[in-house]
Amino acid sequence: MGVLMSSSPSPYYVQGSPMAVRFNNLVGRLARLGISFAGSAELSVRGRKSGVMQRVPVNPHTHEGGQYLVSARGHSQWVRNMRAAGGGELRVGRKVRTFTAVELPDAEKPAVIRTYLERWGWQVDAFFAGVTAKSSDAEILAAAPDHPVFRITVAD
Repeated sequence: MGVLMSSSPSPYYVQGSPMAVRFNNLVGRLARLGISFAGSAELSVRGRKSGVMQRVPVNPHTHEGGQYLVSARGHSQWVRNMRAAGGGELRVGRKVRTFTAVELPDAEKPAVIRTYLERWGWQVDAFFAGVTAKSSDAEILAAAPDHPVFRITVAD
């Protein structure tokens, strides 16, 4: 598993192992068929270079009535594409929700990350370098730059 730490010139990113890639492909395929694995959905976002829609399974997260996407693996391709596109689509079966996205500044991330870890920690704790839902606010804030968070607004 390749890991780039934020102290290096490149931003933090944890590349998926071959097994994780196969699992993500399965979760994405299930979402396309209408089967959500523990609340997952398939994210489609336009590629910033290719212009082609890129698909990846994600765990949409609700916090205090808002909808969020958190990148547990760091500054991934979908994150870079989301920054360029400003939105995308979430799909579970035939239900497609188009949304716009705004990236949160680090100072606004801790409460969202904490509840995300409470809900999804069983799946993503390994990508947070020891930070868990029970970590202090300071520890979560220190991890915030490595984990982009987008507030999404679903179109009517």
